[in-house]
Amino acid sequence: METQNRQKKIVEMFNDIAPTYDKANRVLSMGVDIQWRKRACDETFSRYNKPIDLIVDVACGTGDMMGYWQKQAKKRDIEVGKILGVDPSRGMVEVAKKKFSEFEFVISEATKIPLEDESADILSISYGIRNVVRREEAFREFARVVKQGGYVVILEFTKDEKKEGLLYSIKDFYMNKILPTLGGIISKNKEAYEYLPNSIEGFLTSEMLSSELRDAGFESEFVKSFSMDISTLVIAKKI
Repeated sequence: METQNRQKKIVEMFNDIAPTYDKANRVLSMGVDIQWRKRACDETFSRYNKPIDLIVDVACGTGDMMGYWQKQAKKRDIEVGKILGVDPSRGMVEVAKKKFSEFEFVISEATKIPLEDESADILSISYGIRNVVRREEAFREFARVVKQGGYVVILEFTKDEKKEGLLYSIKDFYMNKILPTLGGIISKNKEAYEYLPNSIEGFLTSEMLSSELRDAGFESEFVKSFSMDISTLVIAKKI
């Protein structure tokens, strides 16, 4: 019951900030997340050379990652049958539908994806796995949905080993002081943006994330951190 209530509270928080989410995200990330997302798509496409029937973006939010899957596929002349967004937040999905009318969306949690076994070629989750309370259950669900030889692609703010130096001190100050204040001003919900650095501190390192994926049946092929370890990309193949 406690786990259920915690997940419900997180979903309600995203419902609340949905109308201002895109604006806050662009300001707070200074646009660098765009390059991280494109890199995730390109690195995955370079590894998967089979016909792509379905890309599923879990915790799709307002649909940005789905847009980059489409854009980067077109650049490579890759045909994608369908791109599906899955998210438990109705508020986020309503914004996504307005931005991307060409895509399909379903309201669902990461642990209960309404798809048949081995139906997705690629499953991505960008800055969302940290918000999934039953994470290991979600990874098992990803393994059920992804085809043999398909990929799970994760972009996330992973917990890093504490490093010394001026730049890392500036990064910590930004994440813990400036980001909650700016996010609070834009969204009028400071608590939601205080949640971000706190949730990162309580999350996994990239090594721990790869280990949990391995337990679910995936083997990490590409792991890279960006921008002083703020964001990490993990691409794992279903084995």
